[in-house]
Amino acid sequence: MNTPGPRSILITGCSSGIGRCVADGLRARGHRVFATARKDEDVVRLAADGFEAFRLDLDDSASLHAAVDAVLERTGGTLDALFNNGAYGQAGAVEDLSREVLRAQFETNLFGWAELTNRVIPVMRRQGHGRILQNSSVLGFAAMPYRGAYNASKFALEGLSDTLRLELHGTGIHVVLIEPGPITSRFRANALAMFQRHIDVEHSAHREEYAAQLARMQKPGPAAPFTLPPEAVLQAVIHALESPRPRLRYRVTVPTRLFAVLKRLLPGRAMDWVLRRASGGGKR
Repeated sequence: MNTPGPRSILITGCSSGIGRCVADGLRARGHRVFATARKDEDVVRLAADGFEAFRLDLDDSASLHAAVDAVLERTGGTLDALFNNGAYGQAGAVEDLSREVLRAQFETNLFGWAELTNRVIPVMRRQGHGRILQNSSVLGFAAMPYRGAYNASKFALEGLSDTLRLELHGTGIHVVLIEPGPITSRFRANALAMFQRHIDVEHSAHREEYAAQLARMQKPGPAAPFTLPPEAVLQAVIHALESPRPRLRYRVTVPTRLFAVLKRLLPGRAMDWVLRRASGGGKR
């Protein structure tokens, strides 16, 4: 891979985890990183660490457009890449998810991403090149129980991204899906908070399964086997950003690669059995 010159990239969700790791890693390689976060205190911290940092709340269109405007003012109207990363996971059985909770999951994990992406596509069209990197998930193609809201948002993201890739063929804009599996981050802690806020455990038909899930989410250490540090995602992002011919998908962890193969080979009921076993019947 021939490493290009420095590129400008806007990254969402840089307060911690994958977003912060990728921001640090790309800056270390000489790229111009515009790091964004939802909370003002995180933006202040990013700026103190030397980043060009802006507030960007994916649930707030005004915030989103203001951040892009600020970035384009800094660059003279150009942007080489966007890494859509900011997201959260809403745990809970599908029958326990209200319409409002499902809508909130999609507002952050899909609608905000789509609006931000559509905001930068005209910029990339004018300059004749660009990279749109979408941080999806193994749960974007292999559903697991008690993750229905998150599964649905990532399945939708995969479909939207595949469509966008076809529509942008020949423009010089590459649309790439990054598909991590278990990665060390604050994702589990944030998911626990959303679960406790929105799921009525006591009155649910799934309360016994929820007890096991709560124990898992509160347990210190890796949440699942084959968990990798966020640097594993960074390596995929580097290739997707710098390669003259990036892959359509980067499957980062062993579970992601394994489930992708099994989904191609196994009948549907056999794959359901694998996914139920992998989730411990919802306990993992």
